[in-house]
Amino acid sequence: MSKILKINGLEKTYTSGQKQLTVLKEISFDVEQGQTFSIVGPSGSGKTTLLGLCAGLDDPNSGSVELCGHDLNSLNEDERAQLRNKEVGFIFQNFQLLPTLTALENVSVPLELQGDKNAKTTSITLLEKVGLGDRIHHYPSQLSGGEQQRVALARAFANRPSILFADEPTGNLDEDTGEKVIQLLFELNKEAGTTLVIISHDLDLANRTQQILRLKGGQILTNERTQVI
Repeated sequence: MSKILKINGLEKTYTSGQKQLTVLKEISFDVEQGQTFSIVGPSGSGKTTLLGLCAGLDDPNSGSVELCGHDLNSLNEDERAQLRNKEVGFIFQNFQLLPTLTALENVSVPLELQGDKNAKTTSITLLEKVGLGDRIHHYPSQLSGGEQQRVALARAFANRPSILFADEPTGNLDEDTGEKVIQLLFELNKEAGTTLVIISHDLDLANRTQQILRLKGGQILTNERTQVI
């Protein structure tokens, strides 16, 4: 099976005053195409920093990231943005919806950026799949947290991404609502055949993925497959 994400010798440090703070050290792992993969660890372990590096949102101090067959070190900012728009989906803890756009418009944005003439029809279909067919003209402020995250789910799958990064996707939701969102996430992911990378501190959620990478203090503690098929 081909590797959609290859991380080799990744290190990231920040300068704090006169001190160098090492956030990630000697990180290496691969993610297979179509796999469900989780990165877990306590707060401050480097999870979100690692996600940013994997998606080309930040640069490492050393090491390499190959995403969808592209060496990110060799791409400029515009080329990385084009790669993300074409191949990558994101789901964030705080939803990241545009407040001045309706649910339908929020989902349509990535499709319209690609010049998709069927953006509206596709977006309506996705919103219906996540149970929001009657809320398509509502603005984020008119939706509950769970509904906003379902809009974010629909948007994430709109451009049929090859890989989807979900950063604490249930972090701002209550337990029941979070479970419904996670079920939808895995259902949509299975239907689309997308590679799913979840960043979380929730081990119960991580155990539902096929592989778990555990971080501690910016280093890999373990990298193991689960019993999930």
